[in-house]
Order: sequence, then structure tokens, then C-alpha cells
Amino acid sequence: MATDPDQPAVALERGGPMPLLGLGTWQMAGARCRAAVRSALEVGYRHLDTATIYRNERDVGRAVRDSGVPREQLFVTTKLPPGEAGRERRTLDDSLRALEMDYVDLWLVHWPPPRRALVSTWKELLAVRDQGLARAVGVSNYSPAQLDELIAATGEAPQVNQIPWAPALHDAGLLAEHRRRGVVLEGYSPFKNTDLGHPVLAEIAARHEVTPAQVVLRWHLDHEVVVIPKSATPERIAANFDVFGFSLSDEELRRVDGLSTAGP
Repeated sequence: MATDPDQPAVALERGGPMPLLGLGTWQMAGARCRAAVRSALEVGYRHLDTATIYRNERDVGRAVRDSGVPREQLFVTTKLPPGEAGRERRTLDDSLRALEMDYVDLWLVHWPPPRRALVSTWKELLAVRDQGLARAVGVSNYSPAQLDELIAATGEAPQVNQIPWAPALHDAGLLAEHRRRGVVLEGYSPFKNTDLGHPVLAEIAARHEVTPAQVVLRWHLDHEVVVIPKSATPERIAANFDVFGFSLSDEELRRVDGLSTAGP
């Protein structure tokens, strides 16, 4: 995708720039999904996250076409259900037909398949990437040990690991383990796992004249962690995107980090 200078992005080793902020589409389908994606694209989002099991790839693709935003300006992710291990190429072909796209920017294994298929599925993702059907490939809900198994077998690390992430789940050691392996950490469910009424978030939000939810998203960006908040409400979609006009200080970052319950 073409880089938008107004949006922070992380550079993938293969696949180009990945915007740090995207729209999650879990539990959205039909007209509701199409409207949410259109709202997001109108506001300025250029990163969309879907998955085969969401059953909304067709809606996401239609919304993209209706929006008029050129495909090359977008970063689109979809995911392989682990139950489709052994049918990886066919499943991606189905996703591309539903999206009506020639490629996706990122294809993830949605969560680890049975152990016997862990490495073979990863090899199939690498093959699909080499064929140009996915610009980059990665995984979701994998542990560092599982990442290491893939690296040891193929010599190639997943570009991205998408896992639950929020202030309460912050683990500096886990983030460092990903970066040591060259794996981008992408967080999902940033609000589900957060007490947005916490006094620390409220105080920082008041200081910047923003909402606690915006503080949480800015915290991700300032840590260079990709985040994909989900919403179908136009006002909330817009508010979630309005986080580029401020930044957290080092002291504020440390205070939000301190909300972690992940342990040492």
C-alpha cells in the first residue's frame, strides 16, 4: 500500500507499511458491516481486518469497492481457520473471491492448528506469499514457543502475531520477545480487556482533552503496537481514529503500563 504520511505505520520486512491503527470487523456482517467499513474509510482508515470465520469478507470487499478508495491505498488482512489446515490455498482462493481482490496484504493463521499441522500450515502460507496472493503472512494467538517452532522449521518468522492486548495485558517481556524475533505484535480487543473508568486513564484523558478510549489507542501507537478496535457506530469509529493529534509522555506511558495485571 502507499504510505499515508499522516498515519503511523510499521514497516513489514515483506509486505510494505502496515498502519498501526485499523478497523476490526469481528461480529459484523451484512449491511451493518458494509456501513461500518464505509464510515471508517470515509474518516481515513486504511487498514481493515477480517477473517474467514467472520463470514463478512464479501461485505468488506463490497464496502471497499463502493468507497472509491483505490485498493493500493489499503492494507487488508484476513485469516485462515485452523480447521482448514491442508486446504490453505483453496481457503485463500475463496477469501479472495469473496473480497473480490487479487491479493491480501496480510494472511494470518487465526489460531494454532493441531500440532501435527503447525509447521505444514506455515509452509503453505509461505508458499502462497511467494505466489503473490498474500503480500505478507503471519499468525494469531501463538506463543513465543510456537513462533520458535515455525522459525526453526523454515528459517522464516511470521511477520505478525495478532494477540489480545491492552493496558491490563501489557507484558514488556512478551513485547520484547516478539521484537527479538522480528515479529510485529498486533493487539486485538483493546477495550474489552480495559477498565475505561480507571482513574489513571481518566486523569490522562482529561489532561489531553480526549477520552480514556483514545488514551488506550494512543498508548498502543506510542508503543508501536498495531491495534484494531472494532465498532459499528460511526461516531465511535471516528473517535477511535482521532488519536493522531496528541501523544503520551514517557511518564504517562509508564503509568498506563502500570495498569498491567500480567505479572513480571
